[in-house]
Amino acid sequence: MKVRIEDTCTACGLCVDTCPDVFEIGSDVAEVTVDEVPAEFEEAVQQAADECPSESIIIE
Repeated sequence: MKVRIEDTCTACGLCVDTCPDVFEIGSDVAEVTVDEVPAEFEEAVQQAADECPSESIIIE
């Protein structure tokens, strides 16, 4: 699974709280810290995407 953050991100930090192994807060928006999401984090990444208030997490 691959994941990316759209520029509509508000940097609320929910994704970092949900899956800190994949997301971090950058200077203006959240950032993805891995090229490919490890299998053990896929469920947490999906949860972060589902709960993102700005719908900025895109799973590819």
